[in-house]
Amino acid sequence: MLLTAVVRDLSYELVKGDLHIEVSSIAYDSREAAPHGVFVAITGFSVDGHRYIGKAVEQGASVIIVEKDVEIEADVTVLKVKDTRDALARVSSNFYGRPTEKMNLIGITGTNGKTSITYFLQSIFEHSGTSLGIIGTIGTVIGDRVLKNKNTTPESLNLQQIFAEMTAEDIKHCVMEVSSHALNLNRVAYTSYNTGVFTNLTPDHLELHNTMDEYFEAKAKLFEMTSDYNIINADDEYGRKLISRLADRSAKLLTYGIEQPADIYPTDIRYEADHTVYTVNTPKGSALIRVNLPGAIYVYNSLAAIAAAYCNQFSMQQIADGIEAVEGIKGRLEVVYQDEDTKIIVDFAHTEDSLEKALKTIRPFTKGRIILVFGVYAADGEPGRDKRRGMAKVAAAHADFSVVTSDNPKEQDNNMIIREIVEGIEAHNGAYEAIVDRKAAIAFAIEISKAGDVILIAGKGHETSQIIGKTEIPFNEAEIVKEIKNNERLTSH
Repeated sequence: MLLTAVVRDLSYELVKGDLHIEVSSIAYDSREAAPHGVFVAITGFSVDGHRYIGKAVEQGASVIIVEKDVEIEADVTVLKVKDTRDALARVSSNFYGRPTEKMNLIGITGTNGKTSITYFLQSIFEHSGTSLGIIGTIGTVIGDRVLKNKNTTPESLNLQQIFAEMTAEDIKHCVMEVSSHALNLNRVAYTSYNTGVFTNLTPDHLELHNTMDEYFEAKAKLFEMTSDYNIINADDEYGRKLISRLADRSAKLLTYGIEQPADIYPTDIRYEADHTVYTVNTPKGSALIRVNLPGAIYVYNSLAAIAAAYCNQFSMQQIADGIEAVEGIKGRLEVVYQDEDTKIIVDFAHTEDSLEKALKTIRPFTKGRIILVFGVYAADGEPGRDKRRGMAKVAAAHADFSVVTSDNPKEQDNNMIIREIVEGIEAHNGAYEAIVDRKAAIAFAIEISKAGDVILIAGKGHETSQIIGKTEIPFNEAEIVKEIKNNERLTSH
């Protein structure tokens, strides 16, 4: 492809070289730079791509895009831009033929619920005979292929390549989780969204955004990128703020909720231990919905999926069948063990709000105690301390006993993290035990449980590894629970 086509609509200064040359690829990692390729020097959190321009040139890159004044003696074309992350998104979209302009793209953002909504939508589309591409926490799904994502929302170059692969396989619809990081770091810039969905906003990622207002503004960017519909949770404080902001947008506004007046809402909700039934009401009719997951949170998540499906012209029967076909969602209130005495549940809850909702969902159907196993991964500094205090307060208020342990401590001081959580639980008179090793913590919770108790293991959900230091080790909580229970049975015999 000619470089002139790759840099179409990009604002730049030609520092040196020729624009009328063929380029073969794009890279932002110098190790992936290729002959006759474009290398975009991104300034990251810990690594500055400008330091690796020499390496990219050695690899054969013939075009370098920078945002800093850098001396480059090699015979290459150099373009200077204001923001290389933004430039990477633009040239990536151009290089792959602006693929999102050829597809129906649904973007879901918010603190909690994105993955569940994706599962519901996948089921509605597929049970209606319509292929759907997926990008998110569960990975990237293209036809029969499932690929692991490094981030919830991949870097712009990888993202545009994924979209191009989907269009090449004649996948005309895609649903993706859009993280605040991706919006803030321009990973999704120059992506054309037909529909945007907003779930809720609760404290998370404040190490990046500093304040809730900054976090909100990052999320709100998605709804400036949509062409057809914006679907907003009317019961969420920030959702209502977004609703008032979007009133004059050309994209049609559709609201959902349980408490506030909304376009799509439930009536006759019946909560059970393992499912919920309700009647959904829409501007074009009603239907009986069965969600095979308990609690109000999955009423909200299913309502969001129903709203998106409604906007995509699915019938009420197709929507109801698709929702009911989801038998469970991995790592979301997933019962990984149950006998007549004990129930053990794994859930991804890793924020104050999601943990509180999980505990409140379990409480009405618990005859004995709720024993909570959890840790808190959060960044260093005050935002991290605030999150640990907040999670500890929720644990003390809504669990009968907490086992405080590790949760992907990475390179942080694990003992310090646990100490801060413990201090928070003690401040609210909660009962607890602190055990650094997460497997030992799970075993302890099982050991102290009695008939009628429910054990909730929170924080990791679907994840199957634990990151300690720089090492990622296998850690599948469902398998660990089965192993402990099997050993328990063998010992008792």
